[in-house]
Amino acid sequence: MQESAATRKNYQGLDIPVSAGISFPLALLLIYTIILLFAPLYAQPVKQEVYFLFLMGIFAISLLGFADDMLGQRDTLGFKGHLGALLHGRMTTGGLKAAGGALIALFLALSLASGWPDIIVNTLIMALFANMLNLLDLRPGRAVKGFFFFFILLAFLASWKINWILIAPLLGATLYYLHFDLKALAMMGDSGSNVLGLALGFMAAASLPLSFKVGVLFFLIFMHLITEKYSLTRIIEKVAVLRKIDQWGRGKSDGKSEKTG
Repeated sequence: MQESAATRKNYQGLDIPVSAGISFPLALLLIYTIILLFAPLYAQPVKQEVYFLFLMGIFAISLLGFADDMLGQRDTLGFKGHLGALLHGRMTTGGLKAAGGALIALFLALSLASGWPDIIVNTLIMALFANMLNLLDLRPGRAVKGFFFFFILLAFLASWKINWILIAPLLGATLYYLHFDLKALAMMGDSGSNVLGLALGFMAAASLPLSFKVGVLFFLIFMHLITEKYSLTRIIEKVAVLRKIDQWGRGKSDGKSEKTG
């Protein structure tokens, strides 16, 4: 990425690779291919269509994020900014990503449930979770830490009854990438944060009862309303525990530019 000039300046003015998260769907493709090759040997049958649908969604949202990383207008941020641009007849890459992300979420939601209450809730959870991780991706390591926190919380709410074979490859790929993000050696970009968020949303949609999903949805709506008005970084810096967790593992070069959308 550095050799092909796919870089962005961090707050120190150093050019570092951007959109490194595009590697996540490629890693999943490789590992899922191996899993499906050996599927006949497993004691439990593997539902291949689940892997295909999930992988399609992951690739699609990662490519939308990649387009925003490479071509995005940094002067238009947040839902209000992209909606305002659309009302003035201008489609931003962030607006395209939001619309495309909603369609991807709906596509996956239709594959998980048949009743409209479930479909609507699942769609909103996946779309908002995808953007939630993007909102966290303002400092080195923050989005990855958020991903693992929400993963543990969702797994707990699901009584640990989740599709581990489906999610484990992404856990491994993200854990391996964490070092590069913490040390500001690369930015995962929207191509990575949207993948992590969509995976969390898919996990919640597939594993939780409707009552729990409604609670998760209200939390996500609340967080989006808060971040439209207040800086998430400032909130974290004011809370000692959150600040320590946020700073854990970083080197001296704390390097992401603040951006959303």
